Amino acid sequence: MTMRMITPPVVGRWYQRTDRPQPFHVVATDPDSQTVDVEYFDGTVDEWPLSHWHGLDIEPSGAPPDPSGALGDGTEDWDGGAGN
Repeated sequence: MTMRMITPPVVGRWYQRTDRPQPFHVVATDPDSQTVDVEYFDGTVDEWPLSHWHGLDIEPSGAPPDPSGALGDGTEDWDGGAGN
């Protein structure tokens, strides 16, 4: 039996699901609601229950070659999940 390594979500880090090729990064976590907000390179944002995160095979991933890509140029007024 293979044991899966559970990787905790860290805001700002890039990850990849082992069953999907598209990398994503964590933009926020909310310990009160037990959720993780992720954003894919194409700009799609999703909110997962923390239990969903722990139920998936997720590995740390390097940032895409141009991590700004569809995510913008980094000058947007966004706090990046500060305070979470």
